[in-house]
Amino acid sequence: MSQSESDLQRAAKYGEPSYVWRAGQERRWRMMCDAVGERMAGYVLDNGCGVGAYLKPISDLTSNAFGLEFDRTRALAAREISPATIQGAGENLPLPSAQFDVVVSMEVLEHVEDDRKALEEIVRVLTIAGKFGGGRLVLFIPNRGYPFETHGIYWRGSYHFGNIPLVNYLPQRWRDRLAPHVRVYGSNDVNRLLDGLPLKIVERTIIFGAYDNIIARWPRFGRVVRSILQGLERTPLKLFGLSHFLVLERES
Repeated sequence: MSQSESDLQRAAKYGEPSYVWRAGQERRWRMMCDAVGERMAGYVLDNGCGVGAYLKPISDLTSNAFGLEFDRTRALAAREISPATIQGAGENLPLPSAQFDVVVSMEVLEHVEDDRKALEEIVRVLTIAGKFGGGRLVLFIPNRGYPFETHGIYWRGSYHFGNIPLVNYLPQRWRDRLAPHVRVYGSNDVNRLLDGLPLKIVERTIIFGAYDNIIARWPRFGRVVRSILQGLERTPLKLFGLSHFLVLERES
């Protein structure tokens, strides 16, 4: 298998992490900090940290920044940023219970084998009544209402990377034949994922992206697109946004 083929297979299986810090990463970082406040000075886990893009600013705020990444190559890269990076699976976190004041899960649950089990593990490692109160999970997962499948599709046995229109609007069994490698979540799917877990919803909404790639090619046009779409987050049309954004607090 060539390097390019290997990279494509990794992208299909694990998604593409953030490699470059741009407006999209900066915006999500600000959302995280606003969501957890002083907890960011405590024990923080970036669960599915990729190559460690968010571990760097987390490490600037706390000496207790941990990363977890399933892919070995990416885990080694993240370890250069935070030595407390562990290679492991989200469904079986090699970490003690009730340790973390903050867990960040950035577009990760859609890739794991068992998303409910992975979420239960996150709940297990969140503090119940720590120094800052209950631990908080900052969760981003893809929204089924978005008009594009951003993780690519399989067609006639080959993986095609990129943004594919309207795939997520197909009936579930057809959609899953084209994109068996990744989940997508409607509002009811999110409700089922959270059902019965000791988590209080602090914030829940749907956001659009930052469209940095478009802006890099067509700066004026891209900025107009970003301004319009992010403006829709304040309207019912946010249902067509890119990602669910949830802030969840551990309860006893």
